Amino acid sequence: MSDKELTTESEETTATTASVATADTGSVADIASKIKSGKKKKSKQKFPKGKIFINSTYNNTIISVTDLTGNVIAWGSAGKAGFKGSKKSTPYAGGKTMEDVLARVKDRGLQEVDIFIKGIGSGREQAIRALLGSGLTVLSIKDRTPTPHGGVRPKKVRRV
Repeated sequence: MSDKELTTESEETTATTASVATADTGSVADIASKIKSGKKKKSKQKFPKGKIFINSTYNNTIISVTDLTGNVIAWGSAGKAGFKGSKKSTPYAGGKTMEDVLARVKDRGLQEVDIFIKGIGSGREQAIRALLGSGLTVLSIKDRTPTPHGGVRPKKVRRV
């Protein structure tokens, strides 16, 4: 075979493989679109009333939003909001955590909330302020912080 014949054969095989490749990707794309079109997208359920639980410890602030039956709709913590270490226990982290959770819940139609607070951490007040400034109607605020009556000996006071 001469050089001319070799180049034409290699060009033909290249053209053949290119056409097969486009046919394969086209059929894969068609199959993928058929699969996607057959699957129904789950719509997010709207709920007008809900409960917000703020658990504020010395080290973190954790916020959960539930519907009236207790199913968790959204949650967040200072660590999830991007704070690490001792920054999680700051009031600013508590406020930012509440803003992040409310941003995820706003599109679900939440309008009225009951607030339940537990713990004596520094992020609880700022979280409540962020919630009150968000425009939601607050039906009640309940402090569920457990207080001992007698009970076990408390932790020693920290000396720094």
